[in-house]
Amino acid sequence: MAALGWFTRRRQPATERSVLAGEASAEAARKSSAETAPPQTAAEPEFPVVGDEQAAAFFDLDNTVMQGAALFHFGRGLYKRHFFRKRELARFAWQQTWFRMAGVEDPAHMEDVRSSALSIVKGHRVAELMSIGEEIYDEYMADRIWPGTRALAQAHLDAGQRVWLVTAAPVETATIIARRLGLTGALGTVAESVGGVYTGKLVGEPLHGPAKAEAVRALAAAEGLDLSRCAAYSDSSNDIPMLSIVGHPYAVNPDGQLRKHARERGWRLRDYRTGRKAARIGIPAAAGVGAVAGGTAAAVALHRRRR
Repeated sequence: MAALGWFTRRRQPATERSVLAGEASAEAARKSSAETAPPQTAAEPEFPVVGDEQAAAFFDLDNTVMQGAALFHFGRGLYKRHFFRKRELARFAWQQTWFRMAGVEDPAHMEDVRSSALSIVKGHRVAELMSIGEEIYDEYMADRIWPGTRALAQAHLDAGQRVWLVTAAPVETATIIARRLGLTGALGTVAESVGGVYTGKLVGEPLHGPAKAEAVRALAAAEGLDLSRCAAYSDSSNDIPMLSIVGHPYAVNPDGQLRKHARERGWRLRDYRTGRKAARIGIPAAAGVGAVAGGTAAAVALHRRRR
C-alpha cells in the first residue's frame, strides 16, 4: 500500500514549481541543441553571374595563369632558334633570376632588362615573331598552365562573359596564349613597329603595376563594362591597383604581401601550387616598371584592332 501511495502521489497534478522546472528544462534543451548543431551559413550568390554582359574577368599571366614568366619562356625559344648567343642568354637568365629573388623593382635594373628584351627583337618582323611564338607556346608554355586558374577562366566564359589576359609580356605573346586558351583577348606591353618591323622601342612603358589598372579602365570604357561587376585575378602585390578597381578581386597563388593585403580586405584567395611556398615563387618577371601611358596605349591599340 505504501508503494501504491507513492505512485498515486506521482500522478497528482503538477504544482507551479514543477511547471516552472519543466519549462526551464525544455528551454535548456533547445539552447543546447542550437549550440551543438552545425552553423548555418548563408549561401554565396551565384558567381560569375550568367548572362551579365557588363561583367568580364581580367587575369594576370605570370604565376597566375601560367607557371613562371612568359617572357623568360619566350626567350628560351628564341635562343633555341639562334636569335642571340649563349652569353646573352646567360645575361638574360641572370636578370630574370635577380628580379625574382630580390622581389623589388630597381629602376636602373629594370631598364637593363627592358633594353635586353627589345634588342633581341629589333629588326625582326612582327609576323615572324608571331609565328615563332605559336611554336614556343607548344614547346614551353602549354604544359605550364595552372588547371585551377584555367577552370576559373572557363567559368566566366561559360557564364557568357569576356575574359582577358593582362600582362607585362609582349602583347603578341599574350595574344597567342589567350587564343590558345579560348579567351577573348589580351592586354600586354606594346613594342613599336614600323612597316611590320620592330624598332626596338616601346609604345609608352611596359604594362606593369598601375599601368595594368589604367589598361583595364580604358578597355572597360571602350567595351561598355561595369568594373564593379568585373573580376580580376593575380598572384602579385604589384597588381593591387588592378585588383582594387574591380568588384570581385581574387588573389591566386599570392606572394606574401598580396596574401596579407587580401586577408585584410576580405578578398578571396586561391592557391593551386603544390609542394611549394609562396616565398619561393617570387614576383613574376616583367620587362620593366609600369606607367599609365603604356597601359592606356595597350588598351586603346587593342580596341582599335578589334574594331
